Amino acid sequence: MSRRRTCALVLSLLLLVLGGAGQAQAVGYRYWSFWDLTGGKWTYATQGPSTTRPSDGDVQGFRFAVSADSQDASTPRGHADFVSICAKTPARAGHKRVALVIDSGTSADAPGGETPPAPRTVCARVPADATTAEALATVAKPLRYDTNALLCAIAGYPETGCGDQVATSHTAPSTTAKANTTANTKANSESPRHGPSLGLLAGIAAVAALGGAALWQTRRRRP
Repeated sequence: MSRRRTCALVLSLLLLVLGGAGQAQAVGYRYWSFWDLTGGKWTYATQGPSTTRPSDGDVQGFRFAVSADSQDASTPRGHADFVSICAKTPARAGHKRVALVIDSGTSADAPGGETPPAPRTVCARVPADATTAEALATVAKPLRYDTNALLCAIAGYPETGCGDQVATSHTAPSTTAKANTTANTKANSESPRHGPSLGLLAGIAAVAALGGAALWQTRRRRP
């Protein structure tokens, strides 16, 4: 086998690995994402609601949707303004007020047989040291969590499921496992991590090894 044919074979195998990885990653996860309103814009929260301790006057949001990762996640819809949301909730000593935007998403993102409630805003008045999860529990019961402390349902929606994997209509960017995709809704969450999957890296390594073996065979056969 000539060196040119060997390189062509290795390149073809590498393209097959990369193409297969892209198809395998064409999936998303149906879950509640958690957001902070900063400078009038929604930003994906870097901590989970069970570890975040908002300040009086903060606006935070939850959005139920299908997304591949934080870069692909849908932001909460509707008006988000602390003054208007908490206008009828007076301040109280030793407490804080947190404006919450709860967006249950669209019918396209809903689990089969369920209808998402309309988006709503609510003002939670809680003790000064309360977390966002505690604030949410005062205004949007029942909440449902899984055994890993992943927030599965707000105000009973959805009735079933928790971070379920679903097929999407586009090829998603490289993602890690479900636990990382939905990390910002866990009690002890970390920032979502991105990068090539282990399967992709293993495939590339296998192609590289095959290419090296082919080159070795070519050199060995030379007179």
